[in-house]
Amino acid sequence: MNMKELVCLAARLADSKKAENIKVIDLCGLSSLCDYILIVTATSKPHLDAVEEEISKKLKEQGFYKLNRDGGDSNLWRVSDYGGFLAHIMTQEARDFYALDKIFSFGKEIDFQEPVKKAVKKTAAKKSAAKKPAAKKAASAKKTTVKKTAAKKAAPAKKAAVKKASAPKKAAAAKKPAAKKTATAKKTAKKK
Repeated sequence: MNMKELVCLAARLADSKKAENIKVIDLCGLSSLCDYILIVTATSKPHLDAVEEEISKKLKEQGFYKLNRDGGDSNLWRVSDYGGFLAHIMTQEARDFYALDKIFSFGKEIDFQEPVKKAVKKTAAKKSAAKKPAAKKAASAKKTTVKKTAAKKAAPAKKAAVKKASAPKKAAAAKKPAAKKTATAKKTAKKK
């Protein structure tokens, strides 16, 4: 699931909890803060709690967790950071005061209902791939194990052959510096 699908899913989840004035703003390439901003309005503190909880819970089920959260038990505004997008859940009072819609007006607003069809198709494809029979999975796992075992058995033999071939070269290389040392010692002895 890409980030656009994820933020649209979060917007649909907020919509399912009756959040109002839902906006998804595309900031890709326009902001170093994030790629998308989700701004929703909640009507009260319990409603704010419910919307935040629904988004958090359902995204966790999909394997996406909050990186950070701000607002604690605020009655006005909560922000959840999901890496590629920020979810701002706020009361109408806070939304009017902070005017995030105006601050991020340089971004393009996207329709969060549009990608629903794409997300469903991808999910269906993943489910069909997951229904692969267990016997086929076991057979493919067995083949890989056999290949790995054969490679491990062949590896020590290759290493031994390389060691034998390089052993005479190492010994010859070790003798050359000793010969140079004796020649240097003879020259210094003659000078004295």
